[in-house]
Amino acid sequence: MSDFKIDFTSTPVAELYGSNCFSNSTMRELLPKNIYKEILAVQNGEKELNAYAAEVVAAAMRDWAISKGATHYTHWFHPLTGLTAEKHDSFISPTGDGKVIMEFSGKELIKGEPDASSFPSGGLRATFEARGYTAWDVTSPAFLKQDATGTTLCIPTAFISYYGQALDKKVPLLRAMESLNREALRVLHAIGFSTAKRVYTTVGPEQEYFLIDKEYYLSRPDLLLTGRTVFGSMPAKGQEMEDHYFGAIKERVASFMRELNYELWKMGIPAKTQHNEVAPNQFEIAPIYSNTTAAVDSNQIVMETLRNVARRRGMEALLHEKPFAGVNGSGKHNNWSISTDDGVNLFEPGENPESNARFLLFAAAVVEAVDRYALLLRSSVATSGNEHRLGANEAPPAIVSIFFGGPLTEILDNIADGKPGKHTEGGSIKLGVTSLPSLPKDVSDRNRTSPFAFTGNKFEFRMVGSSQSIATPNTYLNTAVAQVLREFADKLEGASDKNAAIQSIIKESYSKHRRVVFNGNGYSDEWVKEAERRGLPNIKNAPDALSVLVAPEIISLFESHKVFTKEEAESRYHIYLEKYSKQINIEAGVAIDMARRGIFPAVSSFAAELAREASALAAAGAPSAAQEKSAKKIAELSAGLYEETALLENALSAAQQITDPFAKAKSYYEKVKPAMDAVRNKADVLEKLTAKNRWPYPGYGDMLFKL
Repeated sequence: MSDFKIDFTSTPVAELYGSNCFSNSTMRELLPKNIYKEILAVQNGEKELNAYAAEVVAAAMRDWAISKGATHYTHWFHPLTGLTAEKHDSFISPTGDGKVIMEFSGKELIKGEPDASSFPSGGLRATFEARGYTAWDVTSPAFLKQDATGTTLCIPTAFISYYGQALDKKVPLLRAMESLNREALRVLHAIGFSTAKRVYTTVGPEQEYFLIDKEYYLSRPDLLLTGRTVFGSMPAKGQEMEDHYFGAIKERVASFMRELNYELWKMGIPAKTQHNEVAPNQFEIAPIYSNTTAAVDSNQIVMETLRNVARRRGMEALLHEKPFAGVNGSGKHNNWSISTDDGVNLFEPGENPESNARFLLFAAAVVEAVDRYALLLRSSVATSGNEHRLGANEAPPAIVSIFFGGPLTEILDNIADGKPGKHTEGGSIKLGVTSLPSLPKDVSDRNRTSPFAFTGNKFEFRMVGSSQSIATPNTYLNTAVAQVLREFADKLEGASDKNAAIQSIIKESYSKHRRVVFNGNGYSDEWVKEAERRGLPNIKNAPDALSVLVAPEIISLFESHKVFTKEEAESRYHIYLEKYSKQINIEAGVAIDMARRGIFPAVSSFAAELAREASALAAAGAPSAAQEKSAKKIAELSAGLYEETALLENALSAAQQITDPFAKAKSYYEKVKPAMDAVRNKADVLEKLTAKNRWPYPGYGDMLFKL
């Protein structure tokens, strides 16, 4: 464990919160009023940041950071690795007389220049083209990272190439949010809500993770190199007793969570909820909702801080979607909503006819977007890790559907079918021939099996994997909804009777796309059959899911909203396919190495030992049948393990020779993964037959239950 210690007990939470965050409240305190107003206008998209304001902000940010012990700053960005990146520069500037002064200019705040040659670009640029630029994202606050290396000022930035192409996940997200803002405002203004000047999306990502003792982690090459166990037999007890979920938190874990919260709170991340999850040693942390760009940054910080705090406490945080086979996997529930700058949540059912009509209009837009762009949403969560989770041991399934609950579904069905709605206490909304009841605050129950569920005033996209950046799912979701809102706005702006137009749009849209609404058990086999009958896609593997990114209609969608150029969209397709293949290539290599160098020698030695023991017992006239049978069984399985490992090597070698990215990824899915499963099947049976002290790796029983 590191010697780095944090005293997080001496400062009250109210004083601690945001102390390491250069938030709007901090800027309001440190900046001149005119400059602060300028920054707010820039954040709202009303103007661009001018050089003078940048210099003033940079000076204030520098002084604030240095006063808290910072010696370096970094432009912190989201390359297409899915992780974050940073290059640290010190504040020092030599004066020529052997001394230094601490400098940080507006130019350095606004733009940086890290080497871009080694980041994935998917063919956007040649390897030798090294120049890349980072540009300050004013919508997300700067923050201080404190660890054993010191204190560093982190400035959230976008990352672009020399020619302006997006090399990161932040730039497309900002573009998609701007498009949704534009189209949503058109709809609002067309139906008479003229007070809103800006629309933005909010997100609250629930983060699931496992904790294991670091001793076990360091003894498992598969966890070290891939984040998941490629071997491991289930212990006698798993999660079937359902006694871990929301159970009392162990003292060691509670202490970890306390430090985690304080670390996050200092950086202004509103961590709110924490609890035991379904699987043993699985946990969840959830924040309060915030602007999507800030939420994306915050979630990356959460994942990094989880790992750092765990390591300081002799543990390891596992963020893989399926680190342990046979128990609950880890997701990241993306709670998404749309709000206006004057405080209106557009998914909040209202108390008057106008607000309820608005709610139903935007709800219908989401239904249509989810149905029309189901393949795009599926592609946004297509990773090798998520393949172990989607449609596997637990939901959500790989089928994209939307949950509304009985009352709201009935209301929308009545509109689509032209039936009068039921009157409820509190009045009704009348749009033409259809009568719509007032909507209660909790207009629906919650459905844990739905991949896209309405939960009162937001939609919960439950398909996102625990290790993923939430930038890509939100980019695609915002773009899809923006397209539907654009089409709604076109109809509304030309309508003479707004009420009739609203009703017509809701009726037409929902009638055509309600096939995607499903309120039942998404885990059931019956739903798979029903979804097929409805014509809903069920894409179970990542390569097929990613193919939609190069479909002409999807490229046209991205181009029309200026989210991706054709080249940028195609680059993502190639990058994500390559990452998929590389991940499985590493997993297969680890499995071969562990089987050949660890498991096979251990079980062969144990079988030989049993055989010798059986011979000695027989020579002494003692019963030896048990030892003989065990030795024979282990020897047979060991031979099978050796053969299956050889087949895996052949499958891996064949996949490595393929040059076409899609064919290569499909080979890893169709050939290499089944070969890995065959090796695992033999190894996991052998683990059950081998003495625990002779098995070369820590087992599931230790990793899942000891903390």
